[in-house]
Amino acid sequence: MLNYAALSALCSVIREGSFEGAARALSVTPSAESQRIRLLGEQMGCPMVVRDQPCRATDTGRRLCQHFDRVQLLEQDLQEALPALAPQGVARVALPIAVNADSLATWLAPAMMAFAAENPVLMEVAVDDETHTAEWLRSGAVLAAVTTVARAAPGCDRHPLGSMRYVAAASPAFVQRYFAKGVGAGTLARAPSLVFSPKDALQARWVQRLCHRHVEIARHTLPSPQAFVSAAVAGMGWGLHARAAGAAFEGWFAGRAGAGHPARHRAALAARARRGRAARSPQPRGAGRRPLRADPAVKIRSRPAATGTCRAGAPD
Repeated sequence: MLNYAALSALCSVIREGSFEGAARALSVTPSAESQRIRLLGEQMGCPMVVRDQPCRATDTGRRLCQHFDRVQLLEQDLQEALPALAPQGVARVALPIAVNADSLATWLAPAMMAFAAENPVLMEVAVDDETHTAEWLRSGAVLAAVTTVARAAPGCDRHPLGSMRYVAAASPAFVQRYFAKGVGAGTLARAPSLVFSPKDALQARWVQRLCHRHVEIARHTLPSPQAFVSAAVAGMGWGLHARAAGAAFEGWFAGRAGAGHPARHRAALAARARRGRAARSPQPRGAGRRPLRADPAVKIRSRPAATGTCRAGAPD
């Protein structure tokens, strides 16, 4: 049988990042905390923690932490159904999830706020590219993930959430500088792009779909949704922006400049390519006749599907 006091100690060390912090959280001495985890390691026959700054769980330790989190959620459900089990009230439990930055910056944050207001949970959110969040679930680091991976992880349920619409956008000055002659392989290779992280391949996939071949593009890396949009507004580069984020940035995606409002005037994100299918040439068909230009209506789209995956036992 597993020693759940030792599992609680292990989870606290990983959550707090140190044995001292975990000891304070559990109101025990650091030596007692270390002893519990040492005994757990002896029982499992392998180390539980990598003593680093911060402390990290080994693969086995991470699996045990996930098991403990699931048990805590199940016990919470039971306490809500049988109040006599928790006379002092239902305790809050950790709910670790992995999400992509665009979802967190748009629709997910309000949903989490509403959920946390109604349920005794403590949200622990890890941010990663939407094509990699499923790995957090498979590794046992989280109990749920927002991902573009269609197949559910072993032991998990899959719940389609819908799709996010993206628009390729840049400031009018940037468009005039780099795309005055159209949007094609040649101009895209010279124009700096914006990416959220080295894992962010959305821009590269969009370029390949537009040009029907691989094009090596220059990249600025900005791991912040707000900085990503601000950089586009300032003319630092072009990028694919979540359409849903437009409301959060004063209508920047609509490109309507408010009278006497310099920020809105600079924020006229209006990169638009000619409608229709791109030709199999360095430039889209008709690029010489109708280049990318400033326009209130942004037309370039990419729609990666977002899929929610929940570990069995986690609340839906």
